[in-house]
Amino acid sequence: MLDKPYSRRRFLQNSALFSTALVTSLATGHLTRASVQTVKDEAVDALIIGSGFGGAVAALRLGEAGINTVVLERGRRWPITPEQNTFATFENPDGRSTWLSKTTYYGAPIDVYTGLTELLVEEGINVGCGAGVGGGSLVYNAITHQPTRELFYKVFPDSIDYEELDKVYYPRVRSILNSAPIPPDILATPYYDRTRLFLEQATTAGFPNGLYDIAVDWNIVREEINGTKKPSAIIGNHWFGFNSGAKNSLDRNYLALAEATGFVEILPLHLVTIISEVPGHGYRVLCSQIDETGQTVVEKSFTCRYLFLAAGSMGTSKLLVKAKATGTLAKLNDYVGKYWGTNGDNFTTLSNLPPVSGRGGPAAAVLEHLDNPLGPVVLEDIVDPFGADGTIQLFGLAIPRPRGVFKYDSQSDSVKLTWPGDPKVLSATKLTYRILKQKNSYITTSEVSDALTAHPLGGAVLGKACDEYGQVIGYQGLYVVDGALIPGSTACTNPSLTIAALAERCMDRIIRDISA
Repeated sequence: MLDKPYSRRRFLQNSALFSTALVTSLATGHLTRASVQTVKDEAVDALIIGSGFGGAVAALRLGEAGINTVVLERGRRWPITPEQNTFATFENPDGRSTWLSKTTYYGAPIDVYTGLTELLVEEGINVGCGAGVGGGSLVYNAITHQPTRELFYKVFPDSIDYEELDKVYYPRVRSILNSAPIPPDILATPYYDRTRLFLEQATTAGFPNGLYDIAVDWNIVREEINGTKKPSAIIGNHWFGFNSGAKNSLDRNYLALAEATGFVEILPLHLVTIISEVPGHGYRVLCSQIDETGQTVVEKSFTCRYLFLAAGSMGTSKLLVKAKATGTLAKLNDYVGKYWGTNGDNFTTLSNLPPVSGRGGPAAAVLEHLDNPLGPVVLEDIVDPFGADGTIQLFGLAIPRPRGVFKYDSQSDSVKLTWPGDPKVLSATKLTYRILKQKNSYITTSEVSDALTAHPLGGAVLGKACDEYGQVIGYQGLYVVDGALIPGSTACTNPSLTIAALAERCMDRIIRDISA
């Protein structure tokens, strides 16, 4: 039950600033000696860690309920400027592209900056993550697609009602993200010739295929085509952000609506390091406020009645596993840090094709091989900004066994993920490609690579580490509302829509419970 709300502004007026400290920058992994202030225990009603799909949903629903809420986001804001120069581009990369790294993920040298994308090198897998107000929505392909009922229950427990998601929560999310398939006039342009060829190949091979709903403002894409907006979507810059403003990222819908309630404050450049229980009072969160080079400028602590973890599967899982191992949340059960998977992500390049050269994005088309005898597979056309003419890069999704495990290493005071891989997913995907090549004999393919996932899922799974509405078992008022809830896969679909729909479902119950 929510009692008298804290006034965060009133509390801040009485906050004490403490002394210089030796601090550890978790982002860079190096000790940095600097003059750092410490702010002690800012009190809020609700605290959200992360501003991706789960965090954005939680922020809006808490704000609508009149609950004073603070969102801590490690990255910065990325407002679209009139000059259309918010983001770096693949042609001219710089630090804005990448989180505190000297190179982009493809090796280009850049300045160290709190940029948009981070590549985590784990045991057996590399994981791509987003950073910024809006989380992964700033850099994702904007695919807004739900799984079939049959495949949904290959992943999720029966306690999650698919019909409820289908009738209530999936439509709710789609309406806010304003998603729609690529219109015929845009698809017909030279910028999307690869997409058209991929659909033709899928049809020739006898595979069901079609166009995804995409969270993109297609009118702005038309302006890119006619030259009144800077080219972004039509040249495949989606992974670094659309300078034209074509992408309907969360900072422009859910989070903007949350801030408009007057009850939600978003604090960018706040990197959470420790979460702990304050018996009888809720939870304490320690974080570093950093500058745009990753240096700590203020150490802060917050206390809250309700704590929502939405730092993505990687961030949320690592915070919980560390809290269990170090005793700050000692009652966490043994399911924490388990049932993690890659969503079956894999990559392949088709070559020896007709001279297609368009780089229009985001990924707009899908080939479905759901009756694959080795396991269901879908293939999506994605844009390779450096792809040669006559090639198409495809992105595969499947249903891996969620066998990834997070473990705490006391010597390094860090949490590491171990992923054993899933050979069955690779075999199923290779079978789909063999059929595609048999029916389109001119195609050659590269090896299928599953070394990278952009869709980490699991680590604090529904019905295991959490109850069916995201409350962490053993801890009242502690909730998970992001991809960590999902056991390794969203059943042959991109995860964003299902993450947001599950978060909406969780928040309906949570708001009802804490407002009772």
